[in-house]
Amino acid sequence: MTQPLRLPATPPAAVPQLETQDLLLRGPRITDLPEFAAMAADPDFYRYVGGKPQTEEDAWRRLLAQQGHWTLLGYGAWSVEEKATGRFIGTVGFFDFQRDLTPSIKGTLEAGWALAPRIHGRGYASQAVRAALQWADEHFPTARMTCIIDPDNAASLKVAYKFGFQEFARATYYNEPILLLERPRTSQ
Repeated sequence: MTQPLRLPATPPAAVPQLETQDLLLRGPRITDLPEFAAMAADPDFYRYVGGKPQTEEDAWRRLLAQQGHWTLLGYGAWSVEEKATGRFIGTVGFFDFQRDLTPSIKGTLEAGWALAPRIHGRGYASQAVRAALQWADEHFPTARMTCIIDPDNAASLKVAYKFGFQEFARATYYNEPILLLERPRTSQ
């Protein structure tokens, strides 16, 4: 049985840094904005994330939300950097966006990942998600963990299923169908 999310009394001042074979998961930086904005304007990216191009302003707000989660909640999303190039290639982590969904996922660790289409197919999503989940399992072992994915996003669904997420509902979000998934927790 999962427990309600217990937030730390004092969230960490800094985003913890995680590392995989090919990636560095780190706090967001202002210098991520150009790459983030380019990614958000790529049709291969936004077709599953809102269905329309996102502006630099949208990308900036997302970077601010990443940092804001860490500051207010003690968890959030990491910027993902490719070690070989030092380039920002996406984000991975956990959110509570207070989404207006039925059934509600408010108060859960909502997992999410979004990587630049130019690096798809290299196994980076699996590396990043694995590292983030290991961190969450250590820091929030009993919290309910969810994610939402466009039903046509086969690649993202493959990653979700690989790490134990299972569909528990279908809903409409901003007039579009969405799958709600949950990752059963083994810790009590």
